[in-house]
Amino acid sequence: MNEQLRIDTEQRADRLILELHGELDMATSSQLAEAIEGLAGGGPTTVVLDLRGVSFLDSTGLKAIFSARNTTQERGQQLAVTPGSPQVQRLLSLTRLGEHLTMIETPDAVLV
Repeated sequence: MNEQLRIDTEQRADRLILELHGELDMATSSQLAEAIEGLAGGGPTTVVLDLRGVSFLDSTGLKAIFSARNTTQERGQQLAVTPGSPQVQRLLSLTRLGEHLTMIETPDAVLV
């Protein structure tokens, strides 16, 4: 049984935090794309993907994260990502996608 993906958003001073809960995979990755597309125009300078609630990530989910990075860059925004579960972190490491992302420990961490 596929666990659904829930995306909670929270606006803070200089950033918008997208808290992901559930599975980011072929069945749910379009939700992340839609959430990122919905931020168009006049949005915050930083978008944070909080992966701490992601229980499963597959290659489609990785592609959605990378697409989010590209979309935010095109808009002049910065994308930051919090660490996820060991499975999520292992996949980011194995695919080396983590090397192309700004990783922060918590959604409120200072970006360098």
